[in-house]
Amino acid sequence: MLASIIIGTLLILVAYFIQKSPNPFSKFSIYIIYVGVFIIFIGVFSAMFVQINPGKVGVKSLFGKVQKGVLPSGLHLINPLMDITIFDVQTHNYTMSAVLDEGDKGGDDAIRVLSNDGLEVVIDLTVLYRIIPEQAPTIYQTIGVNYTDKIVRPVTRTRIRDNAVFYDAVALYSTKREEFQQRIFKSIETDFKSRGLVLEQLLIRNINLPKSVKSTIESKINAEQEAQKMVFVLQKEKQEAERKRVEAQGIADYQRIITSTLTDKQLQYEMIKAQKEIATSSNAKVIIMNGKNTPLILSDK
Repeated sequence: MLASIIIGTLLILVAYFIQKSPNPFSKFSIYIIYVGVFIIFIGVFSAMFVQINPGKVGVKSLFGKVQKGVLPSGLHLINPLMDITIFDVQTHNYTMSAVLDEGDKGGDDAIRVLSNDGLEVVIDLTVLYRIIPEQAPTIYQTIGVNYTDKIVRPVTRTRIRDNAVFYDAVALYSTKREEFQQRIFKSIETDFKSRGLVLEQLLIRNINLPKSVKSTIESKINAEQEAQKMVFVLQKEKQEAERKRVEAQGIADYQRIITSTLTDKQLQYEMIKAQKEIATSSNAKVIIMNGKNTPLILSDK
């Protein structure tokens, strides 16, 4: 709008001077005035309408004073002298990582903290947040449009350092990781809310320990795995020993039962049956009886 007013005003002034001075173009001065007025009208008329895209809100300010309320998405009729600043109220993510070109800032942007045991721990983190639409005028007036660098980044890094001192390095890396994430989430959430921001999620992407500590942890994990493997082997051997004991007990019980139930007459009857089957066999031809002893059976082959 301002450009249209300036151009239109200049045209009107040019036409006025042309009209006052005797020259062959003075007869066109009236048309130049019409064009200037038309340009000013178009500029003012277009400034009376503003379109807010989905996921955005407009903050109104007049002569440097921020107005209450916001303009939601859609087409709005406004005071042409009013300035509209657009704020994105969709979810944003801000990543701080040690990997080059992975974070929002180039280079190594990971958070380096000191643990309870005095070791340096490197943390990669992603923050998911958004603006509270109704708080956009307050943010614009007290912080400005660059709230990411003024609030999100410094608050997150400070709160992580403040809370990391309650944990030792190994706990941060393993058993206390979830607890640490919940703790810093609560503290950052409180700070964000007081500034008109909503913390949706806090994602700890990676926790890097010093090489010496990491080697110690890996050795410990390997030792635990070997111990678990040995426990499994011992359990398997115990089960096998138990199976053999049960099997031996079954054989012993079987032999005991057979021994206690067999008699001489039953043995003699079974022997006669066996001798009869041998005698009737096609392979047995000669049977030599020797009294009470077992007969000797000879084959003709």
